[in-house]
Amino acid sequence: MARKPDRSFFSNSRIARLIFASNLAGLLILISGALVLNEMRVGLVQARIDSLNTQGELIVSILAEGATEGEPEPVMIDASARRILKRLELPNTVRARLYNAEGDLIGDYGLLSDRVDEQALGSLKDPNVLEVFASSVSDFFDSMARRLQNRARGSLLQTMTFEEELDAARRGERVAGERITDEGERVVSVSLPIQRVSAVVGVLTIEAGDVADVVRKERAALLPFIGVAIFVSILSAVLLAFMIARPLRRLALAADRVRSGAAEKLELPKLTSRRDEIGELAESLEAMTGALHDRIVANEAFAADVAHELKNPLTSIRSAVETAERVTDPDAREKLRRVIASDVKRLDRLITDISNASRAEAEAARSPMGIVDLGQLLTDLADTYDAIANEGDPKVSFELEDDITALLVTGREGPLGQVFRNLIENARSFSPEDGLVRISGRTYFSGANFTAEIVIEDQGPGIPDDKLEKIFERFYTDRPEGAKFGLNSGLGLSIVAQIIESHRGSVEAGNILSGSGEIRGARFVVTLPAVEPDK
Repeated sequence: MARKPDRSFFSNSRIARLIFASNLAGLLILISGALVLNEMRVGLVQARIDSLNTQGELIVSILAEGATEGEPEPVMIDASARRILKRLELPNTVRARLYNAEGDLIGDYGLLSDRVDEQALGSLKDPNVLEVFASSVSDFFDSMARRLQNRARGSLLQTMTFEEELDAARRGERVAGERITDEGERVVSVSLPIQRVSAVVGVLTIEAGDVADVVRKERAALLPFIGVAIFVSILSAVLLAFMIARPLRRLALAADRVRSGAAEKLELPKLTSRRDEIGELAESLEAMTGALHDRIVANEAFAADVAHELKNPLTSIRSAVETAERVTDPDAREKLRRVIASDVKRLDRLITDISNASRAEAEAARSPMGIVDLGQLLTDLADTYDAIANEGDPKVSFELEDDITALLVTGREGPLGQVFRNLIENARSFSPEDGLVRISGRTYFSGANFTAEIVIEDQGPGIPDDKLEKIFERFYTDRPEGAKFGLNSGLGLSIVAQIIESHRGSVEAGNILSGSGEIRGARFVVTLPAVEPDK
């Protein structure tokens, strides 16, 4: 059974969810890692600033007590300030500089102290693959950062220049921030005013140049997120290839087998059992190739039946012609002439019905559906048959029941017209002279839909109970006693069933019974999906 096509694109689509999830997973991992590390970096930088502030406040208080003099306008004693600065014990990564009230440098801890810069040597062991990869990634980011820093000194990290920090501290403000030096080094700096009473006598600037190490550690911490993101991307690519590309390849190979004749139909039970779009595609292709195979088989059977049916009247005509050559009796020759004329008429009707059957199939495939008023169609047919009827021919009547004014269905007017012409002609061929073919139509509500029902009744001999379904087979011509012979090819009712089935309707045959159970005629009931009638 076909699956419902009214599925929303994303909420019910496994493949859509898989594609979205696989593409977003790596991105989400990287975003979450970047957010986490950004918070970590901000926290580390702020902690470094707090540490420098603490150290700076201690040094400033010592300088204010031991290196200043004068009241009420104090000044800083440069020599005393340099001695105090020289005796400090600061880490190698910290640089302290001292400026007077005018902004002139009077002391630099890096020059005054006896500190020797130390740098750790690399390990003598060969680095492993992960260490090499981490180092390469870090070097790449460092080189990119240096290029960006050289192009734009006024980056987001540089809140103000060193001169601006110094001027702000000379005005008595405490300044802390992150900036990039002229050498391209990223530093965290704190500038504190040295005050005696309320007068600013100097400025202490402390810088920490180990921010690059913090950033490098952040990048190293980001590597696991990058690794997980790469793993997820590779895994998603493999899953997509396994769940989409491989099944599509199997479908293509199976279709090629059908095209080349190696297989009659497409059969992929493993794919049709999947509950996603691939399964729906496989199921649709199986149904399509199955329908094509059935159509080919039906056409082959139809061609064989046509050949057989055409051979019968041709054989009869040939036999009559050969007999007529040997017969001299005028009455016998006239009888043979009538046989030949009847067979020619039968042959003409057979060819016409074969053509109609082929045309009905092609028209059903090409013609678009529309709203058809069966009430008007049947009224026109009844009027036409009555207009061309000869003396003694059965009459045709039509009426709508239940006080409805229209009988609307969705279908193709041409094929539906052929359906009811075939049924009316079939009923007229079985009806006695001056008989009546009665047609009635109505609509009723069935389940959740409206249904149109058309009933065609005749006054003929009826249909044997064991033939009620067989009469819709092609070339069935077993006609009861009393019916006219040679007027039907056996294709009319087959065409009716074929067209009604293409319109999602049904046609059934039955008999009209009297109160005593006697057959009074045949009845054909056609049902079609109807358009809801006007209230």
